[in-house]
Amino acid sequence: MRDVISDLHPVVSFLYFAFVLAFSMYFTHPVTLVLSLLGALSYSIYLKGRKALGFSSRIMLPMIIIVALINPLFNHQGATILTYLPSGNPLTLESIAYGISSGCMLITVLCWFSCFNVIITSDKIIYLFGRVIPAMSLILSMTLRFVPRFRAQMHVVSDAQRCVGRDVSSGGVLKRAKHGIQILSIMVTWSLENAIETADSMKSRGYGLKGRTAFHNFRFDKRDRSILFAVLAIAGTIIAGAMLGGLKYRYYPTMKGAAFEPLSVLLYAVYLALCALPVILNVRENRKWNALKSAI
Repeated sequence: MRDVISDLHPVVSFLYFAFVLAFSMYFTHPVTLVLSLLGALSYSIYLKGRKALGFSSRIMLPMIIIVALINPLFNHQGATILTYLPSGNPLTLESIAYGISSGCMLITVLCWFSCFNVIITSDKIIYLFGRVIPAMSLILSMTLRFVPRFRAQMHVVSDAQRCVGRDVSSGGVLKRAKHGIQILSIMVTWSLENAIETADSMKSRGYGLKGRTAFHNFRFDKRDRSILFAVLAIAGTIIAGAMLGGLKYRYYPTMKGAAFEPLSVLLYAVYLALCALPVILNVRENRKWNALKSAI
């Protein structure tokens, strides 16, 4: 399934993720947190399908619950006291609400980063930062490439060890630990050999030499300009509205936010448009493609 954001110029794609990640981490208003979480989940489901749903049910919901429970144990601020803990410290409504919002922010950022990892590939990172910070861009691209390769190789090694009776899921604790250490040793050896091969390959291709050029097939076209203008306009509206107090919210000592007025409603709608932009573009592109196919 094709994705419009991944087909855009790397500058446009990276700028979009930079805005949604920055806004998701900065704004603590409950409405913006929910809108950003829904946008991240919907985009992740579009990109990954059932895998995203499994990740949401196994990781995200427990994470919200854990953070919501841990925060009131250590943070006792707030004016609305619900009860007192056995230690004598108060349990406040504000600390619970702040814990829920923190958990929601955490999983939202993780979900956006999972989408970022799918869209912004290693070649795009090198294109974006290769001339500005070449060493850092190379490290980032190699890290993003190494993690899925390491995971795939781990499955291969585990399956091979299972065939010879060295499975980590069977036997006693000491036996399973021994098999696990053996698999880890194999993976470390594979990682070192892979690093040496990569270094030799880069050296043979002239990496680091003066005057060396890099190939890319990215072109900044009319669609990129229009979407870039839309992203900048939406982000600018959100920043301006936030400076006017339209997205202001506090949890301590009492929960209080910006009044429900036309400015805040406008900002909510604009923020929703920013978070749902990938899904909107993909739905429109799919409808256009289906219309062209039906016309044939």
